[in-house]
Amino acid sequence: MPTKNQPIRRQPGWLDNAIFYEIYPQSFCDSNGDGIGDFEGIISKLDYIKELGCNAIWMNPCFESPFGDAGYDVSDYCKAAPRYGTNEDLKRLFGEVHKRDMHILLDLVPGHTSVEHKWFKESMKAEKNEFTDRYIWTDSVWEEPVGYGSLRGISDRDGSCAVNFFTHQPALNYGYYKPDRPWQQSIDSPGAIATREALKDIMRFWLGMGCDGFRVDMAGSLVKQDEDSKGTIALWQNIREFLDEEFPDAAMVSEWGEPDKSLQGGFHMDFLLHFGPSHYNDLFRCEEPFFSDRGKGDISEFVAKYKENYEKSERKGLICIPSGNHDMDRLARSIHDDNLKIAFAFLLSMPGAPFIYYGDEIGMRYVEGLTSVEGGFSRTGSRSPMQWDDTTNAGFSSAPKESLYIKLDESKDRPTAKAQMADESSLRSEIKRLIEIRQSHPALMNKGEIEFVYAEKGAYPLAYLRSSGDEKILVILNPADRETDFECDYALGEEVYSFGGKVQKQGKKIAVPAKTAAFIEV
Repeated sequence: MPTKNQPIRRQPGWLDNAIFYEIYPQSFCDSNGDGIGDFEGIISKLDYIKELGCNAIWMNPCFESPFGDAGYDVSDYCKAAPRYGTNEDLKRLFGEVHKRDMHILLDLVPGHTSVEHKWFKESMKAEKNEFTDRYIWTDSVWEEPVGYGSLRGISDRDGSCAVNFFTHQPALNYGYYKPDRPWQQSIDSPGAIATREALKDIMRFWLGMGCDGFRVDMAGSLVKQDEDSKGTIALWQNIREFLDEEFPDAAMVSEWGEPDKSLQGGFHMDFLLHFGPSHYNDLFRCEEPFFSDRGKGDISEFVAKYKENYEKSERKGLICIPSGNHDMDRLARSIHDDNLKIAFAFLLSMPGAPFIYYGDEIGMRYVEGLTSVEGGFSRTGSRSPMQWDDTTNAGFSSAPKESLYIKLDESKDRPTAKAQMADESSLRSEIKRLIEIRQSHPALMNKGEIEFVYAEKGAYPLAYLRSSGDEKILVILNPADRETDFECDYALGEEVYSFGGKVQKQGKKIAVPAKTAAFIEV
């Protein structure tokens, strides 16, 4: 939260009603027939995204990379990956997005690079140079950094280099909050400061080219041995000062999972993570998801944690809940049919900016049994090509199917965007309707307040009140295959949205039919 010495920052106005569409570029649309999606393909589908109702894009990493981790292993932060196009092509994508009154965030990976990055190649040299301290190295090849994997015995330099994830992703040095070994540098050491300034230069480059900001990968993990995140918060506050001075309209969304910390650090919004304490998986991805029609789920712990984060973040409601992303199972792997519509009624009626993962709007399935592609492993099945129509390769690419980036869903009944756009009862049509309703009611938008009315342990339905000014809307969601009820003092007014059965109130009791969602003015 802002301190006496830290003024409340201005949030870019477009974030107030932003609805994001996440594009995994290599799987979205291939314009040149090489089997891999590209910038030109994305440009050709911008009208599709806008027609759905999304007005903002988060694009996964598109920088030069050996693609050992699908682009999260960057080898040049200031060069577009040639398989997607040139820097000029990317700049044109920014312009085409803006022509449609939309905005775009690039995916920034500040915590590590590829081993092929020129910084790392220089840091491996025994002779001291500008990049010697750009990464986290121990003083001896026989000592590994505690708590991290490492690379060692790879060059003449004596030492082991910490890695953040895969062994080909060396960790960049932003310092240790509490150094306790001679090789652990402090957060204000020359090496840590140089890394931070290099990060600013990367942001300057792309903001100058026309992007609207960044979604920041693992934003809370930069400073090491930073139990309370004080060092990492201070780092991002320093970057916020630079942005406020040079790019005040740049939007920043963090993958952190602790909104009180990320907002204090200067981010505008934070993601709920699918790991850690958020209980996000209780909704859609566990043995008994709350939004399954079996009605055996439990939403109470998710709501308790959400309320805790909501209060910590000063009731700003800037907590983003995605339908999914490139790291999770597809939503449709565990939630099916009408329950997908009810799940989206939840996602599109909660505070914070909604994020829709490409293909989730048509119910694309997780493709089972795939061999790992570019470090995807179990995630590969969620990264299959977008299914546009019923032509060759579902309209994704004109390449032979064996040349496709990832194998398509080959089911005969696979959903397609074309078919769902023509069907008013489809999932995509319902999502478009939900977006239109959200955008026409301030109470349902990103900054409207929330108060949970009914969210009991092991019980259904879920009910919460969204409000903004004089407008108050009660959201009632019952994904279970049976009628449920709850007590509520609110007098029900006009229905803003309904799906499924008709909600009825007798006395204080509200009866909710099976598989029903309703937004009702109160």
